[in-house]
Amino acid sequence: MKRTIKLSQDFIMNIKENVHPHWGELGWVTYKRTYARWLPQKHRTEEWIETVQRVVEGNINLDPRLTNHPSKQVINELTDEAKQLFRLIYGLSATPSGRNLWISGTDYQQRTADSLNNCWFIAIRPQKYGDSHIVPSYLQKDQSAVSMPYSFMFDQLMKGGGVGFSVTHENVKQIPAVDYPVQVEFVIDKTSRSYDDALACGARDRDEWEQHDHDGDALIYKVPDTREGWVLANAQMIDLHFVDTNPTKQQRLILDVTDIRAKGTRIHGFGGTAAGPMPLITMIHDINELINQRVGQHLTAVDCTDIGNLIGKAVVAGNVRRSAELALGSNDDHDFITMKQDAEKLNHHRWASNNSVAVDSHFMQYQTIADSILHNGEPGVVNLELSRNYGRIVDGNQLGIDGDVEGTNPCGEVSLANGEPCNLFEVFPAIAEEQGWELSDVFRLAMRYTKRITFSNYDWEVSRKIISKNRRVGVSMSGIQDWILKRFGHRIVTGFEKITDSQTGMKIQKPIYDPKICATFNQLYQAVVSADQEYSAVLGCQESVKHTTVKPSGTVAKLAGASEGMHFHYAGYLIQRIRFQDSDPLLPAFRACGYRMEPDVYTEHTICVEFPVRAAHADAPEFVSSGNVTAAEQFATQAFLQTYWSDNAVSCTITFQPNEADQLAGLLTQYRNTIKSTSLLPYLGGEFKQAPKQPITKDVFEQRKAMLHGDVQEVFQKQNKQDIKDLEIVGQSDCESGACPIK
Repeated sequence: MKRTIKLSQDFIMNIKENVHPHWGELGWVTYKRTYARWLPQKHRTEEWIETVQRVVEGNINLDPRLTNHPSKQVINELTDEAKQLFRLIYGLSATPSGRNLWISGTDYQQRTADSLNNCWFIAIRPQKYGDSHIVPSYLQKDQSAVSMPYSFMFDQLMKGGGVGFSVTHENVKQIPAVDYPVQVEFVIDKTSRSYDDALACGARDRDEWEQHDHDGDALIYKVPDTREGWVLANAQMIDLHFVDTNPTKQQRLILDVTDIRAKGTRIHGFGGTAAGPMPLITMIHDINELINQRVGQHLTAVDCTDIGNLIGKAVVAGNVRRSAELALGSNDDHDFITMKQDAEKLNHHRWASNNSVAVDSHFMQYQTIADSILHNGEPGVVNLELSRNYGRIVDGNQLGIDGDVEGTNPCGEVSLANGEPCNLFEVFPAIAEEQGWELSDVFRLAMRYTKRITFSNYDWEVSRKIISKNRRVGVSMSGIQDWILKRFGHRIVTGFEKITDSQTGMKIQKPIYDPKICATFNQLYQAVVSADQEYSAVLGCQESVKHTTVKPSGTVAKLAGASEGMHFHYAGYLIQRIRFQDSDPLLPAFRACGYRMEPDVYTEHTICVEFPVRAAHADAPEFVSSGNVTAAEQFATQAFLQTYWSDNAVSCTITFQPNEADQLAGLLTQYRNTIKSTSLLPYLGGEFKQAPKQPITKDVFEQRKAMLHGDVQEVFQKQNKQDIKDLEIVGQSDCESGACPIK
């Protein structure tokens, strides 16, 4: 019988009285808008202290020792650890990932442990479903199917996770030629509230179809009102195109969408509202048409990416409003690299993924990559050879240390094997030190938190196998720029020296790092590894293949008011625009406190609220922002963190000014053996209408702050004695780049 750890109310109230959360300027608003779950018995959303209790108890009870009659010593150990975690997270010295803040400790976690992980990776090639929670009835248990990676992708995206996927030559060439064209029809009964909308999308009246066309010469699938039902409908359509998964040569599929709940219906579990059957109808129609055009031919990497993008588009139109995908292609695949230059298809569905190319130490065509980046900001670069053979760069080549790696998550901070998730925890070192924590203790708690997640009951066999083998975790830190400036008085890169690259003969600017900063990061890394060794020995499991990362952050960093991951602040002073559904109960509180608000110009029923924000240390002599830091310093900073801190990878979107465009190829070449993944974008400086971030002067900031009055949290609580909020989240991202999942 499993024993459950629970924190006492006396302890919780003591923490509430003696620890004050380090809310950033947008922290409480971001929390209330994003992570406070609805409590139906209390007719309100959670308060922060309730969220932290749910999250900590949900995690600590994953310890496998609690399953079979744990000793009093184990109970006491885990109770003490839960108390430390509670104090740590409540004070906002550190937090688990946004997914954990939303899901940990809920019934949904019990139903699908996958929901605790932000992102996944899958290779697009025929694979076995095996002993997974979704298996098409027409397949043998160990039969490979073209549909499997897309089913995995669709399932994880609908759970709110992001998915990286590989369409490199090695994978796509394993997909057989398309054997059959397939005719797909959709039917719906008049009793459905979605009847008219479905007919407008191409569905037919079910009674009319039965009277005139129901001749028995078709495969009929009544799509159940479940996530699994949507996945299986798509899987059947894909697999009918291939003889190995369609031995009867059936070429007609009827999908009855009557039972799918209507648009706007509340979804229990993950939260949000339903989209009706229309996105599913559109998606399956578009994918089927794409595959039909390849009968007698092989699918290309572009085709395989389009299928993934069409799935992502359907998810965006459904419950989760932002789907996160990264497509990884071969570096010599010109069609893949340039696929987003087709404006019509980009606007239709190709916006749904960030695209990168896989490289190794022999690749030197970085000018071609740089030219493409200047055209449309892509592709990013992922060095699989480095990921497979290196942890931290300072530890040297360790051949095959992570040999199963095939790709990365959508934001690039964790290199992953097929079916593997990223598993993240985020520390804010400047805040932790301010609140009296020893950083080695903080990172020890972070390591143990993520390790427990690997003992969850995962839905897919491919994931269970690789997770139990690798036990991969990603202990990250955010607010790095703020912390280094505060603790050391200068930035990570203290200067550059001109040298000649011994391999290329290029003249390069070699970065100079402060040895004290190198030693500090090394000490903290060793604390994480030691914690893993200790905990793994106690649990009798594999030590984690890798331990540390730097995630891009975003929403989570806003809670504590830290700079996102390794990124520099966007500007010293800025207007941060956050979008809310127009019925959100937070809006009257903003209005009462004088915040500027206006309808969103891009999305109906959405209000854009403007927040004046000052970056930490904005007036310090050493402060720089994304608007004036050089691309060379950003590359050098990412290389430092890959060398001394992260044994996974470092997520970074390097921004550059127009006058730096001619430097990009050289910088990519210079750091080709140091940086595992990176992406680049021009610094826009809030140039488009209602930009999420718009730099302003200090004078404008002070003018805008002077217009505000009252405390939003206090006003909100007075206005909402019964806080009715079961609303859809608008434009939220767990990552600065906007690439990662919505929760």
